[in-house]
Amino acid sequence: MSITDSEFAKIVAFEGQQKFGGTTFPVAYVCGKADATLEEARAWIADNSEELLATASRHGAVLFRGFPADSVEAFDALVCSLGVENFPYKKSLSNAVRVNRTERVFSANEAPPEVQIYLHHEMAQTPLFPAWIMFYCEVAAETGGASPLCRSDVLYDWLKEARPEFIRACEEKGLRYTNVMPGESDGKSGIGRSWKDTLGVETREAAEKRLADLNYSWEWLEDGCLRATTPPLPAVMEVSPGRKTFFNQLIAAYRGWKDVRNDPSKSIRHGDGSELDAEAVGEAIRLADELTFTAPWQVGDFVVVDNRVAMHARQPFTGKRKVVASLAVMQTHSFTPEV
Repeated sequence: MSITDSEFAKIVAFEGQQKFGGTTFPVAYVCGKADATLEEARAWIADNSEELLATASRHGAVLFRGFPADSVEAFDALVCSLGVENFPYKKSLSNAVRVNRTERVFSANEAPPEVQIYLHHEMAQTPLFPAWIMFYCEVAAETGGASPLCRSDVLYDWLKEARPEFIRACEEKGLRYTNVMPGESDGKSGIGRSWKDTLGVETREAAEKRLADLNYSWEWLEDGCLRATTPPLPAVMEVSPGRKTFFNQLIAAYRGWKDVRNDPSKSIRHGDGSELDAEAVGEAIRLADELTFTAPWQVGDFVVVDNRVAMHARQPFTGKRKVVASLAVMQTHSFTPEV
């Protein structure tokens, strides 16, 4: 028995869970104490944080249901109990518009409800990314609004078998992303964060210095927007010896980086500037859809995702939906082409 499988919380099975080589995706814990207090939940998580995080890494994600998490502040307290270092969203290079609710908790995305956000690893399109991402459901949507999850280690294995040349190109060349950022944040777009907010600057001179420090290339457009292109970044990550993940933003960029400023066909290339194999990308999308786990949110649910192992997305929805997120443990990655 796992030390975390106790009278306070038990591992449960539920419809739709996936099995891969002795792992379950996602692992689910249900609080077994009807009158549990927030302090009891915090203590249980703190006592078992090392195993909970290891479980999330091995299996991809851990869902918590029925815990005393009745507010964003309670969720914040439970995240703190994990003992992981906060990664403030304002320090990220993400292109999504979000609003902070506490110092470490913010809205998952401010894009309109009809916008679908496709599978991606958080901030894999930047040199800075979080090891962990936690989600919490404050208000469940009337319809839709789930946060689908996909195991990228399994996707890597499947793609390597189905499209070995494509995987080889991804590993050898990496990926390069281009995004046009507006002068002011655009809440109508899923990728509408302004260049000022994205880069944490106020002036063009400061923006250019930040981009140069990050090895980006850039171009100022006549309307005040900024087109920025990353240096080559990894498309595959080895998370442990012999275990690789398809760690990138390829699917989201290819399918969803579209607004009045951005064209998905120009958003992503291999690190050497060559175009991606469209058929292979289509195969990656198909396999990821096949691997995706989707379950409706229940109010009070929260999920711990190893961002290096599992991708996430957002379905369109109707009604009011409030799902918030928190990031932890800033990491960096760079790419050296294989010769």
